[in-house]
Amino acid sequence: MSSIAPLESRRLASVDALRGITVAAMLLVNDPGDWGHVFAPLEHASWHGCTPTDLIFPFFLFIVGVSIVLSLGPRLDGGAAPGPLVQGVLRRAARILALGLVLHVLAWWLMHKPEFRPMGVLQRIGICFGLAAWAAIQLRARGQWCLIAALLLGYWALLYFGGTGPDPYAWIGNLASRVDTAALGRFAYEWDARTGLAHDPEGLLSTLGALATTLLGVRAGDALRRGRIKALLALGAAAAVLGLAWSAVLPLNKQLWTSSYVLWTAGLAALALVAAHQWVDVWRRPAWGQAFGKNAIAVYGGAWMATVLLEGSRCAGPLYHALFDPMQPWLGAEGQSLAYAVGFVVVWWLAARLLDARAIYLKL
Repeated sequence: MSSIAPLESRRLASVDALRGITVAAMLLVNDPGDWGHVFAPLEHASWHGCTPTDLIFPFFLFIVGVSIVLSLGPRLDGGAAPGPLVQGVLRRAARILALGLVLHVLAWWLMHKPEFRPMGVLQRIGICFGLAAWAAIQLRARGQWCLIAALLLGYWALLYFGGTGPDPYAWIGNLASRVDTAALGRFAYEWDARTGLAHDPEGLLSTLGALATTLLGVRAGDALRRGRIKALLALGAAAAVLGLAWSAVLPLNKQLWTSSYVLWTAGLAALALVAAHQWVDVWRRPAWGQAFGKNAIAVYGGAWMATVLLEGSRCAGPLYHALFDPMQPWLGAEGQSLAYAVGFVVVWWLAARLLDARAIYLKL
């Protein structure tokens, strides 16, 4: 397989493109227009299992890890002091987490939600970014691998003795929901007032698996930066195979972010990174999604605010029916919902292209 010379400070278009495609997929899944008729391939697995939609968030966290190395690697190799680097990444992690909290405050206020939810996608990104960046700065490669192994095996042990359960509310068999119930209660994503049980797909315990995903991205980013594409390809294939094999005893589960799910999705993400690198960086083909990728957090946050404003003002329903009901006789209810989701992505793609054309990049 072709490769490029070891990378230093040059930004890789392939990483921006893969990040952008992932963000576009996030918007597609999060904004169906009609939650009662979601296009089937855009559904998450109800509990155990892994659909194409369940690949999106781990792909993004994996790319977060890759980006950490591309950003910090040259400075570390140049002898930069670890202290200021750690302070910088922790400040950025705090800003990402704070943005997630602000967006959830807006959703709670404008959409009249019964409780404020402190956990969420951006919050998980901020936590995993901060911890993974700290590991990239403070630990050598061997230490990072040891940390990944400890997270995967330790989390497996917790779930082995605490259980994965047949559903989020299985109090006897689901350790993650027990932790969410004790720590978050009614402030979790899901809360059963009758039983007092809670569950959050971005809950506390499952963050261990999400951190392992991000750290695998760190190791993949190091291989990419040094031009070790065959090693990256081997890592992807081995992780995917091992994760799939492990799923026979520890099911793939996004809501629990099980260790088998970590390896399966990280393996596929590494293979996607190799493909994107070959397509964009080596063959110089179009970097689809690059504009999204350069403004990933801004697009995600802006799309979230747009959804909240549409729902909070009660304009979402009338807008959906006015523009997309005429399509139902030809597309069906699920096709109509998909058309809205695609239209939503296109609107934000145009916004991202406009920002990119004017070299406006909103960073935290």
